Amino acid sequence: MFQKLFIPNPEAEKPAPLSPRKGVIIGVGQVGLACAYSLLIQDCFDELILQDIAKDKVEGEVMDFLSGMPFLPPTELKAGTVADEGQNADLVIITAGAAQKPGESRLNLVEKNVAIFKSILTDVVKYCPDAILLIVSNPVDIMTYVTLKISGFPSSRVIGSGTVLDTARFRTVLSRRLNIDARSVHAYIVGEHGDSELPIWSTANVAGVKIVPNGWENLAAAEQEDLTAAFELVKNAAYEIIKRKGYTSYGIGLAVTDIVKAILRSQERVLTVSSLVDGLYDIRDVCLGLPTVVNEKGIVKTVNLALNQAEEKQLRHSAGVLREVFTQLKL
Repeated sequence: MFQKLFIPNPEAEKPAPLSPRKGVIIGVGQVGLACAYSLLIQDCFDELILQDIAKDKVEGEVMDFLSGMPFLPPTELKAGTVADEGQNADLVIITAGAAQKPGESRLNLVEKNVAIFKSILTDVVKYCPDAILLIVSNPVDIMTYVTLKISGFPSSRVIGSGTVLDTARFRTVLSRRLNIDARSVHAYIVGEHGDSELPIWSTANVAGVKIVPNGWENLAAAEQEDLTAAFELVKNAAYEIIKRKGYTSYGIGLAVTDIVKAILRSQERVLTVSSLVDGLYDIRDVCLGLPTVVNEKGIVKTVNLALNQAEEKQLRHSAGVLREVFTQLKL
């Protein structure tokens, strides 16, 4: 009976020993630095390599980090590349990518990032053939799909940060309204990490008590407006942060660390990472965020979440938005 809750990933490989734990972060901008800082203070790796095209800057960042190493669990931290210092890494985290310019289309941005990823992944595939790849660069679902196709890695070992951060924001917003710890709220944001993402109200709960017990359609108009407003805070959070400080970094750095710990420590965590969906909810050949079990193999199974008809329709719409971009890419 319990196995019906999950859709197994047939490409999940047998676990391999991961000690000493070695990681590479490719792209050391604001997001890459936030990831590095969070990973270091939470003792995730025994060896961590930071790679960036701005070599002087990344060397300076490493020097700065090294000044504080006596305050942290020991980690061998270096500036380098997957071709020299990062060979045979267990986990490669990619945050590199072009920034979107004013007036630039999403497709143009994606095409720029595809070119960047082709260059990056050549060495990753050559020097880290057994690594799990964790994609953070935006648009993350599209770049996860691009990585899967370019690398040729099994789908179990290509993971996007997906809606892990969106889900955390969702739980935070709800927890503040309920006046409880966010970790006690069980609610998901799924689909694209972007404007077509959706909240799963039908399963959202606290201690098994549903937040919407009788279905969305039976809520009063004022209640629907209140919950919609809560979701809008989540969906627009990045825009509001960027408006004020120019970028987002700390939240995604912590989210990436949660994913890394689930992998390296084989925690069997359920996280809304982005991975290949091929048949579930009649969605095929698309990477998007769904509740997924993550361990040292990478993606091992996807939760067979019971969505209502409206939610399934919204999820397929989100997949369609991504599919439209995928079909225009030249891989």
